[in-house]
Amino acid sequence: MPEGDTIWRTASRMKPALEGQTLRRFAAPRLAVPGPQPGTLIEAVEAKGKYLLVHFGDGRTLETHMKMTGSWHLYRSGERWQRSKAAVRALIETEADWIAVCFAAPHVKLTANRAGPEHLGPDLTGPNPDLNEAAARFSIVSGATPLGVAMLDQRICCGVGNVYKSEVLHALGLSPLRPVASVTADERQRLVATSHDLLRRNLGGGVRITVPGVPGGLAAYGKAGEPCHRCNAPIQRIVQGEHVRSTYWCSGCQS
Repeated sequence: MPEGDTIWRTASRMKPALEGQTLRRFAAPRLAVPGPQPGTLIEAVEAKGKYLLVHFGDGRTLETHMKMTGSWHLYRSGERWQRSKAAVRALIETEADWIAVCFAAPHVKLTANRAGPEHLGPDLTGPNPDLNEAAARFSIVSGATPLGVAMLDQRICCGVGNVYKSEVLHALGLSPLRPVASVTADERQRLVATSHDLLRRNLGGGVRITVPGVPGGLAAYGKAGEPCHRCNAPIQRIVQGEHVRSTYWCSGCQS
């Protein structure tokens, strides 16, 4: 599943092609409502955590979430597509001959809510999220919730996925198994601040790096069985939550 930094970079690529342009064609085969009409202004493209939003001049917003399967591609008119037309979930073509295509996304919705889904917490990919609000929102989940599960709850803060969850918890020496009730106010503040810092550092693209100088740039994610760079104990992989999401952690130095 793309994390917040990936969606932010996708939006950044789409902005110059779409923003301020006039719509030539809109298609969304699985939507039950008519889409924006030709001639409609494309006002803005925005990343909101793991959601990518396209705002139209008719007051509506196309809301997409990639989950495990989706992706946005940008093409020039006449350019060969890299995926099948059968996988198209939304298509935006401009009078300037750009075509943005959303493939295989399970969540595609037209809404009048310009701010994106109402349930989302502060977007940690943004320049100035309310970190105090994000830290306070840990209280919305049960105190028995494991920290590794709470970190992925987009109602607390949005943009964090499996990679940043694992890397942030390792950076702070916190176990993903700890119940939220045992996490202090200071630890909650450091969790959201570190998540924000690592996400912002990786918005420019290239290899994702959370620990400079460590092979692969990551401390824990994807390194099951390898020695921890901090204490040399083996990194472990566990699955957590109802969606069975992977968490990588070191039982030697994360408590």
